[in-house]
Amino acid sequence: QVQLVESGGGLVQPGGSLRLSCTVSGFTLYGYAIGWFRQAPGKEREGVSCISNTFNTTDSEDSRFTISADNAKNTVYLQMNNLKPEDTGVYYCAAERFMGRTCASVARRYEVWGQGTQVTVSS
Repeated sequence: QVQLVESGGGLVQPGGSLRLSCTVSGFTLYGYAIGWFRQAPGKEREGVSCISNTFNTTDSEDSRFTISADNAKNTVYLQMNNLKPEDTGVYYCAAERFMGRTCASVARRYEVWGQGTQVTVSS
């Protein structure tokens, strides 16, 4: 069974950091792109970052966020630094069967989604 499970969310003060994890099961990362998305209350889901695990290439919408993968652990990470209140939301990871070099954080391309993890940035 293909499954993605996010973890690592929580409450953090502005300027702080969090590292989110997305652990996949039922498939290996090679041949897939993994994307991170977030959804704030009352807003549409938006792409944050993605990684093409075939070529280990990445794309991020914000330089404060860094995506990486540990193929041995079947886990993709999202390191988030200098967090701001507007980063608050539910963060999701998702998988797309993708063998290309340049991934894209476009939600409609992704086929399997995790349940999400809450990130709250507040003092």
